[in-house]
Amino acid sequence: MAWSYRKRVKLIPGIHLNFSKRGISTTIGVRGASLTIGKSGTFLNTGIPGTGLYSREKISSNNQTPKPQIDEIIYQQEPSDNIFSVDLQEITSQDLQGIKETILAARKQRIELLKDLNKIEYSLWISQFLLIVSYLFLIPLIQKNTFYKIKADINTKKDASSQVKEMIQNSRVNLEIEFDPEIGRIYSDLTNSFNELAESRKIWDVTGAYHQDRRVTRSFADTTVKRRIVQFGSKELEDIKSPFDTLWMKNANGGDIYIYPNFIVMYSNRSDFAVVGFNELKVVHTNVSFLETSSIPSDSKIIDYTWAKVNKNGSRDKRFKDNYQIPVVRYGEIAIRTENGLHEEYQFSNYEASEDFYNKFNYYQRYISSLKLL
Repeated sequence: MAWSYRKRVKLIPGIHLNFSKRGISTTIGVRGASLTIGKSGTFLNTGIPGTGLYSREKISSNNQTPKPQIDEIIYQQEPSDNIFSVDLQEITSQDLQGIKETILAARKQRIELLKDLNKIEYSLWISQFLLIVSYLFLIPLIQKNTFYKIKADINTKKDASSQVKEMIQNSRVNLEIEFDPEIGRIYSDLTNSFNELAESRKIWDVTGAYHQDRRVTRSFADTTVKRRIVQFGSKELEDIKSPFDTLWMKNANGGDIYIYPNFIVMYSNRSDFAVVGFNELKVVHTNVSFLETSSIPSDSKIIDYTWAKVNKNGSRDKRFKDNYQIPVVRYGEIAIRTENGLHEEYQFSNYEASEDFYNKFNYYQRYISSLKLL
């Protein structure tokens, strides 16, 4: 049986991020040639290892005219999913396009290796089947050379299978991160706060919000929301290997959010994802007074009571005989936006945890920005 194995060389050595008071630089590439992506631009680095020959050429600038800030989101007055992010292909930060391309290259390599592995495993199965048949027909006694060739063929294919499996594991973007001690401590506080937030009894993805005419509905609330229960936690992306836990935010109507030390990945599927830098994120925290008609989470606080039908001044409308009392619960809400179209909003039953996470995230973001790391 004709069979060959083509050994591949690992193409994705990793992405290196250095966090220090000197700044953040991102290096992508192989030995002898790489891209460095930083605040001042993108540079092509070339050289011959071991010779001392090295060159560095600036190939693009990241200085762009800032876009106007988005200060207000106007909700449509219709009960639909009107809070969502635009197409993920439009969200990726321009200066992080290299990271996205590296992720795609790693995935392409892994897919090719998986195809090779399937061929090897199938060929190995055939050889093992022939070995069993050889025993049935007493080939080990009649034709020893044929028998030994089959066994040697099996051992070769097993070795090849092991090597390809190892390369498949290595076909991931290896995110190597080095923190200055102070920045590392602040980021550790951020991750601890996120883990506390993830323990909230209820987390909702707010997918729609619209104003309602209180004179018509006779309700104390002037906004109705559409929301779905989701989870937060630690969850690793298949294509990225990080020394830190990846902070994961489930998205009910779009790509999930994965938080890394200097960027987020908004991931829908293997070909549909975006990479967004912290410098583009606008995160807002608000206090929400919610008329809760469902069960109240144990980590929430009732701050008031109202009625299902109220007068203009908020008092009980006595014209409705079956008018009942409704608790007003305080929830925390965090909105994440970018000018390129990322727009996600979450509500949390644990208001204190949501406020603490916002403060820790905002402090971390401002701290590294003040050191010109963004």
